[in-house]
Amino acid sequence: MVTKKKKKISLKAKLLVALVAFLSVVFTATGITYYLKYFKPNVNGTIEYLYINTGSDFDDVYSSIKSANIVNEPVAFYNAAQNMEYAGKVKAGRYRLTKGMSNRALINMLKAGNQEPVKISFQNVRLKHTLAGMVSKKIETDSASISNLLDSAEFVDKYGFNTDNVYTMFIPNSYEIYWNTDAEKFFNRMHEEYVKFWNADRKSKASRINLTPIKVSILASIVDGEALNDKEMPIIAGLYMNRLLKGMRLEADPTVIFAANDFSIRRVLNKHLRINSPYNTYLNTGLPPGPISMPSIHAIDAVLSYEKHDYIYMCAKEDFSGYHNYASTLSQHLINAKKFQQALNERNIKK
Repeated sequence: MVTKKKKKISLKAKLLVALVAFLSVVFTATGITYYLKYFKPNVNGTIEYLYINTGSDFDDVYSSIKSANIVNEPVAFYNAAQNMEYAGKVKAGRYRLTKGMSNRALINMLKAGNQEPVKISFQNVRLKHTLAGMVSKKIETDSASISNLLDSAEFVDKYGFNTDNVYTMFIPNSYEIYWNTDAEKFFNRMHEEYVKFWNADRKSKASRINLTPIKVSILASIVDGEALNDKEMPIIAGLYMNRLLKGMRLEADPTVIFAANDFSIRRVLNKHLRINSPYNTYLNTGLPPGPISMPSIHAIDAVLSYEKHDYIYMCAKEDFSGYHNYASTLSQHLINAKKFQQALNERNIKK
């Protein structure tokens, strides 16, 4: 009897050991499978960013990941994504890929929409369509969508602008913005930056010189066109303010070049002065209807704090240094202008 009991106990022990061993193998296999599916490094670092377009679904994302060879084991990514219920939570954006990322880390990033913003920088941009092209290279929306809004009187009126002066809303700087920002959201962001820029101090300065922020920016664009050196900007701004206050035409060459739509002009001729355009300040009194370029912050602040003097004439210096000779009288201005014209002739600059 004892022997039979011992045999039964021994058999149970063996079965228990076998069961433990079997479960150990199962758990180990399950753990390895789990690790391989979720935690094994899979992103190979072949490209730096994954772009997911607005309206994309999981099949689109998976197709992009496969075609761009982003992961070493696409099927493992696919299975992990299905198990983690990513298919119904696709978010557009620009996502930074780190070599060695696991499926779990990648999918969690995509599900949460933890995208990395892009940096947009612009300055010294003359034309609206040029800005639209620059911006569209950085974000998902195309240049036509931005241009259409810039040219939509109804749309820009919501921000207090018209299609001529809306360009003054864009303050040249560097901005971080999400790649999947559409055209309207881009405008909203730029208007927010505009409101921040035109703080109480700048508004107060504009009020003291009897100009609206829009008019300040229009004048600043002309100052920008004249000044090659920032430190001359307050002097030039003061000169144009003197002309405005006297009711004189601004007679600014950069406005004529803008009216001609020929930015290769180096010498403004009489034929240019006769161009029929509201931007030609040789023919029209006061400011043009809009800026002739995106005004710089330096130029805007130079207008707001313009230098007070009695100059009403200026002419580029004959040494081509980029600086100007200034005059309070026409006779002195004609002397300065003659010196510059002679310098142009000596260098055979005819146009």
